[in-house]
Amino acid sequence: MSQDSKTLNAAIAVTRFGMGARPGEIDRVGADPRGWLEAQIRPSGAPVAEGPFPSSDDQVRAYLAYRQVSQDRRIPRREAGAASQPEAPEALEGMAMQGPAEPSPADPRRESRQALTRTANAAFLARARLGATTPDGFAERWALFWANHFTASATKFQSAIFLDAYEREAIRPHVFGRFETLTLAAEQHPAMLLYLDQAQSIGPNSLAGQRRNAGLNENLAREILELHTVGSAAGYSQADVTEFARALTGWSIPAPRDGAGAGPGRGRARVGAVAAGRNGFVYRPAVHEPGARTVLGRPYPETGLGQGEAILKDLANHPETGRRLARKIAVHFVADDPPPGLVTALERAWTTSGGDLAGVARALVAAPEAWGPAPAKIKTPYEFVVSAHRAFGSEPRQPQPLRQALVAMGQVPLSPPSPEGWPDTAADWAGPDALVKRLDWARTAAALVPDVGPSDVALSALGPRLGERTRLAVARAESRPEALTLFLMSPEFQRR
Repeated sequence: MSQDSKTLNAAIAVTRFGMGARPGEIDRVGADPRGWLEAQIRPSGAPVAEGPFPSSDDQVRAYLAYRQVSQDRRIPRREAGAASQPEAPEALEGMAMQGPAEPSPADPRRESRQALTRTANAAFLARARLGATTPDGFAERWALFWANHFTASATKFQSAIFLDAYEREAIRPHVFGRFETLTLAAEQHPAMLLYLDQAQSIGPNSLAGQRRNAGLNENLAREILELHTVGSAAGYSQADVTEFARALTGWSIPAPRDGAGAGPGRGRARVGAVAAGRNGFVYRPAVHEPGARTVLGRPYPETGLGQGEAILKDLANHPETGRRLARKIAVHFVADDPPPGLVTALERAWTTSGGDLAGVARALVAAPEAWGPAPAKIKTPYEFVVSAHRAFGSEPRQPQPLRQALVAMGQVPLSPPSPEGWPDTAADWAGPDALVKRLDWARTAAALVPDVGPSDVALSALGPRLGERTRLAVARAESRPEALTLFLMSPEFQRR
């Protein structure tokens, strides 16, 4: 391979597979672009952002304390006759990464809520800084892909406060392991259980269901089937959704009523013992719907917690799951309409390895179709901002400017609008209004960049992918901010 080909492949490796080029990174990767990518496929998973951020167990304790404060606050309100003005259900409050406000000593509930919010904001900033500085850009992009696939959104306060721990504990450690393991970790995490209301689901014929008028919630079961595993092509029915939802009853998080054996819970158990698992997960036999189940034609005997896990593992290893996700990976990394040969290669790697994501990642790196020279994928706003910082050799410093930029460009931090996650095609991100917002941010960012040469920045960030028209436009700009803005808004930088 010629030196020119190696340099082009280095630019593709860093920008298409990774998060964008830091100064000098294309030159450093140039000796062995594929080796640079493969070295990031590690059994330990993707790196996590540095910082003293709380674990899921810590967040469960903080969340329960917040709930207790809320409950204590409601009691005197009812006693004072204020119950005619009930609080809005927490599920409707929606945190959406709000900025910190002045604490109110007279309102401990609000103060507790703001403390949880500040932690979430700081964790998101740390994640963006990791993206802007990491030498492992491929591992970072791979982790973000799976975090988006298993979407849990900050549109609900309850799930928002667990999102950092969710990525740290359930996603990043498993992104180069078996898909079955990643799936189980994601579906049993408090972020997912709260976002999709699984923690509220009660089997109608369970001990708890017979005591009170509560019912089955099918959200988690439906999204696992529709979005996380087999998809509609598997031909599942409403009966499959309901049966799976029944099998999942009992998957929950600790509550104040749980006994000491349930980890962060406190107080005396009221509806039976719970079994504590990892990362804030508990299993409640008292709310599990008894009986055998059948999903996609396969019978599952009554085994309590194991029943839902057995179904989930079978779905994770279903051929339709590998087929769906092979195409989804190809769409994300290569093109909105990916080459069929690439999809076939990824599906083959998935099938022959039993869903080993390291093997699938290596197949992506090895596929010739993934190394076409033309940039095809438009960056999301988050990718655009992070890659701009990488090009400038900088990193985000404050959460609010970062949040404001992403909100303006239509990608509210950690808040995809549905369980389907953020969209992944040009049609979703390249509308006229979206491009105007990118231009506004590019102008602001370009004016704040320290004294650097725009032509040097453009060449360092894009390498051989820098086109002649863009090179000349940057070189002939009337001012340095104008030149940097032209570079950020160039087709070569907007796409990867």
